[in-house]
Amino acid sequence: MHIGRDIVRIDGHAKVTGAARYVDDVRPDDCLYAATVRSTIAHGRIVSIDQDPAFDWSDVTLATAKDVPGENVVALMTDDQPVLADGVVRHVAEPVALVAAPTRDKALAAVRHVRVTYAPLDPLFDPEASEGSATRIFGEDNVFSRITIDHGDARGALAAGGTVIEGTYRVGLQEQLYIEPQGMIAIPRADGGMTLFGSMQCPYYIVKALTRVLGHDKLNVVQAATGGGFGGKEEYPSMVAAHAATLAVKTGKPVKLIYRRDEDLRATTKRHPAIMHYRTAVDPDTGKLLAADIRLLFDGGAYNTLSPVVLSRGVIHAMGPYACPNVRVEGRMVATHTPPNGAFRGFGAPQVMFAAERHMDRIARTLGRDPLELRRINLYRDGDVTPTGQRLHDVGGAEVVERAMAACEAPLPPSMHGTRPGGGGSAGRRAPGRGVAIAWHGCGFTGNGEAALKGKADVALEGDRVVVYTASTDIGQGTDTIFPSIVADVLGIDVERVRNADHDTGLVPDSGPTVASRTAMVVGQVVKRGAEKLLDALRAEVGGGPDDSFDALRAKRKTDAPLRVQSQYEDQGAIWDATTYQGEAYPTYGWSCVVVDLDVDLDTGEVLYRRLVQATDVGKALNPVLCSGQLEGGALQGLGYATCEEVVLDDQHGMINNRLTNYIIPTSLDAPEMVTELVEIPFEFGPFGAKGIGEIPHDVPAAAVAQAIEAAAGVVLDVLPMTPERVMTALEAKGPGRDA
Repeated sequence: MHIGRDIVRIDGHAKVTGAARYVDDVRPDDCLYAATVRSTIAHGRIVSIDQDPAFDWSDVTLATAKDVPGENVVALMTDDQPVLADGVVRHVAEPVALVAAPTRDKALAAVRHVRVTYAPLDPLFDPEASEGSATRIFGEDNVFSRITIDHGDARGALAAGGTVIEGTYRVGLQEQLYIEPQGMIAIPRADGGMTLFGSMQCPYYIVKALTRVLGHDKLNVVQAATGGGFGGKEEYPSMVAAHAATLAVKTGKPVKLIYRRDEDLRATTKRHPAIMHYRTAVDPDTGKLLAADIRLLFDGGAYNTLSPVVLSRGVIHAMGPYACPNVRVEGRMVATHTPPNGAFRGFGAPQVMFAAERHMDRIARTLGRDPLELRRINLYRDGDVTPTGQRLHDVGGAEVVERAMAACEAPLPPSMHGTRPGGGGSAGRRAPGRGVAIAWHGCGFTGNGEAALKGKADVALEGDRVVVYTASTDIGQGTDTIFPSIVADVLGIDVERVRNADHDTGLVPDSGPTVASRTAMVVGQVVKRGAEKLLDALRAEVGGGPDDSFDALRAKRKTDAPLRVQSQYEDQGAIWDATTYQGEAYPTYGWSCVVVDLDVDLDTGEVLYRRLVQATDVGKALNPVLCSGQLEGGALQGLGYATCEEVVLDDQHGMINNRLTNYIIPTSLDAPEMVTELVEIPFEFGPFGAKGIGEIPHDVPAAAVAQAIEAAAGVVLDVLPMTPERVMTALEAKGPGRDA
């Protein structure tokens, strides 16, 4: 058996030895290098695009909107975002023109000699002023999407009695900060088509987008080894591919476009900022939630991208993992003249679950109750009904809490206080605190998304080896190790005999995007069924019996021809109304409890982490070490969201701190001791019971940190990130002997 064992990563050797081919490792013959001319203002008309006559343009190609071979649109959910700005720019760093040159240095120099003249227009930056503004960015009212969930009678119940408690919570931008910047190569084919090779999560997104950009479907998209994504390489690579392809068509040569780090940070999508207002009624005697009226405002930026889907998940998760008989959630995603926001690990859930957990702390503070006790009182149990009307079963909330709290009984590691430069040494003052937060996360696409997609996978016998054909990419999470393990277990063979085909849309079927905590759970089950179908096909071909092993059946074959079968997602019959947002929102949910122990430096406001315990329901740990690695990496990313990752903007809302030296993320020196408990509550329709785990570890570490800071220093912080400056401001406002 391979499932449940720590199988060594299949791609590990190539990555540590340097044999893996990332996009910038590939240099086609006669390749040109591309660079992007970007808007320097947030909003304005393009008056002219001129080439500096003092510069040598003899071997440089310039492309503008008129050079896009097909439609000037990056096709996704709506057709509002152009490949290159045409007549008007709507955000700083928007692509205006492209250059291609024999060297990267020449391309970068050419960009500096393209003169774009603008007639500036007044930008709209405030999301609270966006809806209905006379400044139009999207549609008739600047609203990308609206979603309302009504469950029971929230407003009636709020008026009927109980203790009414209100709070507003704000979260800012967060950068995905994958190790490898965005990159793509467009290679013209002999048949007049195009091959796109690059760093990506979702090859078929690029097929959809480039079919319209090129004006034909003679193209294939191939994933290179990819240095991380976290959602940042879900939709944005379509833009990079469109730019490389436009230049490749104009020049007739391969074109490579690799972003510099500063450009990647300044131009690409981020996690959506949000302002979230909660108004709840609570029984003061029991602590039970009676009603909740929740209003969510998300800032989508200048273009729609995937913002409606982010809002969708945010609205569904807004109440957190807590039962409430009367809930109303109103969500809006609005447009502003800021760089577009898009997919990021958690996809709207980390924003709202920070708010939900902080609101539970506000309720506990108001009622004089212990925050953990209040959570236990209201936590979902089997048979409870969510705001979408979904009746829950196999709920793991209580179990993950008990597992996490039991793990917390171990002694804490020593504090880092006094050992860090500038920490004040023995004279420094520190205050220890502990915070607890609980997450639930819907696994897979919302509603009937999987049924509509009908994701596919092929499994083939080729010689004495088995090959898995999927479009599900490995971006560091271990997919290319998990899928062969699943197939090997079904067939009863060694995992070394199973390999993954290249993620090339010319070879593999559309398995759906590598997003939404769906790859191992949803596509893994399709792969498992594919392996079962291959076994059945082999039996049918050779006339074998049910007890014959795979190798015994293979030995009976009279041909060496490949035997390839296809499996497809099988709908479980979920009932979902996308108009009313009622029904079974997700096929199953993951559950997690995070406990953070930390110290607050009372003289500097710095937060020093000591330990993070998380107990997470994973359904079944297909590969425990990969599973734990995902959870620990996601949790550390959540700690960065909590206290140090702040996007600083200039007067045009462009990112100022667009370097690895000043966009601060946690390093190994900041990381606490990690204790990771894998709780297994199997999901009936996941491979061997597995659930999705990619997003849930990011959902609530920030809320646990906020509660721990409050416990340590007596200050209440309801905004992210909780930087040392914000902590110090709160401490100074509190003053000695004053309440927060």
